[in-house]
Amino acid sequence: MTNQPAIKSLLGAGSERNFATMLRKISLGILAVFFVVAGLGHFVSPQTYLHLMPPYLPWHLFLIYLSGAAEVAGGVGLCVPRLRRAAGWGLIALLFAVFPANIYMLTNGLVLGETMLPEWVLWLRLPLQGVLMAWIWWAAIARPAV
Repeated sequence: MTNQPAIKSLLGAGSERNFATMLRKISLGILAVFFVVAGLGHFVSPQTYLHLMPPYLPWHLFLIYLSGAAEVAGGVGLCVPRLRRAAGWGLIALLFAVFPANIYMLTNGLVLGETMLPEWVLWLRLPLQGVLMAWIWWAAIARPAV
């Protein structure tokens, strides 16, 4: 009888490393698509983002395009092994930078088209930013255990 974890005995030696590698690759793909699509949205429909901008920030349209370009670049960077860590840190920095806009949306409400989003959705966005940052860190930055 061995003391191997159940997953090792079921899937074979080294399988949890293979599983983690596969999970990271899937995560990178999902994150890349998410950020590229979200970033392109800033160019396709910039007016959607204008009312999300806190009034104390200057150059709203420029910042919308800049954040969209950063999302696209970060998403693409996640797919390039040499750029992956830098892209991960850049996306985390971007999420940190746009966090005040999430606070602004919560305190002022968010209307999409003719629909006002429920307050609980706006509250949920706040911790989800942290979850997204952790996911990016795990998938793109953290070194897997040997």
